[in-house]
Amino acid sequence: MTPARLRIGFAVCLVTMLLAVLDTNIVSAATVPIVRELDPLHGVDRIPWLISAFSLAATAALPLYGKLCDSLGAKKVFLGAVATFLLGSALCGAAQSMEQLIAFRAVQGLGGGGLMSVTMVVLAQLKGPGQKGTRKGAGTGGLVAGAGMALGPVVGGLLADHADWRWIFYVNLPVGIAVLIVSALALKLPHHGERHRIDFLGAALAAAFSTALLLVTEWGGRDHAWGSPVILGLFGGAVALLALFLWRQATAAEPLLPLTMFRIPALRTGFAVQGLVGVAMMGSLVYVMIYLQLARGIAPTSASLFMIPIALGIAASGLLTGRLAARGWSEKAAVISGTACAAVATLLLSANGADTDLWVVRAELLLLGAGFGQTLGQLIVLVQQSAPRHQLGVATTGVRFFQTLGSSLGTAFFGTVLARVYADRGPGGSTSAIPALKGEAHTRAVDAFSSSIGVVFLCSAGVLVLALLLASRLRTDAPAGAGRKSVRPPDDAVARPREGTDHQSTGPARPDPAGLSRTAPGSPPHELP
Repeated sequence: MTPARLRIGFAVCLVTMLLAVLDTNIVSAATVPIVRELDPLHGVDRIPWLISAFSLAATAALPLYGKLCDSLGAKKVFLGAVATFLLGSALCGAAQSMEQLIAFRAVQGLGGGGLMSVTMVVLAQLKGPGQKGTRKGAGTGGLVAGAGMALGPVVGGLLADHADWRWIFYVNLPVGIAVLIVSALALKLPHHGERHRIDFLGAALAAAFSTALLLVTEWGGRDHAWGSPVILGLFGGAVALLALFLWRQATAAEPLLPLTMFRIPALRTGFAVQGLVGVAMMGSLVYVMIYLQLARGIAPTSASLFMIPIALGIAASGLLTGRLAARGWSEKAAVISGTACAAVATLLLSANGADTDLWVVRAELLLLGAGFGQTLGQLIVLVQQSAPRHQLGVATTGVRFFQTLGSSLGTAFFGTVLARVYADRGPGGSTSAIPALKGEAHTRAVDAFSSSIGVVFLCSAGVLVLALLLASRLRTDAPAGAGRKSVRPPDDAVARPREGTDHQSTGPARPDPAGLSRTAPGSPPHELP
């Protein structure tokens, strides 16, 4: 691709990721007008499904997107994901009932899951994974994703207050159509033309497992007690489905998530770190909002403005990380620095009380954003550089899959911690009863809640310290075929070129973590100029 096309492709990727992340969070700020119009009697009970339908569908489709990218090519899958997302957006805007809106949000989520994950594959293919432009581009993509996560509730609130709530979905259409047209005309991505078997059974098992696990985190402790038959049944089903999925990946001819990828240290550790960062990040964002509303009495719309310091921190540190990467700053160093910074921020948040100055809270959130801004994107780049080139799509969607599951598990885990600590320290009743209390009872409840949510942030800091320890063990050496375009053919391909292909082309390089296929001493490596 020419430099002009590269810049256009890079801009298209950023816009696409911003659309995906905004739509993950934007609906939460407009639930009141949606319920008021579509179902004023029972709509409140369906709000959790309205919010979770998108994330459930997006997470369930993630593993399949990676394999489709490696089989059909990233461009085709990217265009299909954008088209599905736009179809869902149009249907959501035209919904006439809560049931329709929930179903159409699931359709939108199927496309939205591909927007983020496949876009990172496109970014990696615009230039080789080891080139500086890609490292900077993926880092910038990470900060755009983080900024969209923080600003989603703000944008949703503004559209709900000053326009019809349907514009939350309709605004995607002109932007998405422009992305489709420009991508179809400008993107020229490499594709080896090799078709792979799609493990649809493995995809179904992965979707069923992630759905069951996410339902446990959504319902547990809120709609159903943790020890209820529903939650225990879902948890047992999730464990059984995970076992079946792992069995399928070990026996399938072309598995959806090859277990051999976990033999590569950078991939194995990168997946774990990304999952732990997802636990801490989503838990911190959710419970900061709860602290501001219950302990400080700030209205939801005003509380959402406190996400702006997080967005500023993410943007500033993301841009700085991109500049440092161009000067040789490694992804490992960025992940370690960012994780440590976020851990310090959550420790400071744990010391806040009911009378902490709000500017101190804003400064802590700025520091928190600065930490996540260094981590977001850089882990994905590290995984992409360490993965075999023919498994680039699977590795990219895999790291996103672990982050999403981590986010859901973190929200549920921290919710359980908060409920149990407050039950021991509070005046009685749940945290939902705090706004209705008066006088001394309200004061004692707020103090107990502030100290209880401090325990939540301490747990978040502990998770980040564990992520920091794992990040210090990251190995950034790429296997053969990951960081360069190797054209050394396998032995059988030398003897018998495949029919119908150029005799000089060998397809994607195979992973060689053991270093078995080496050139003779003193021989130059076989690389494309």
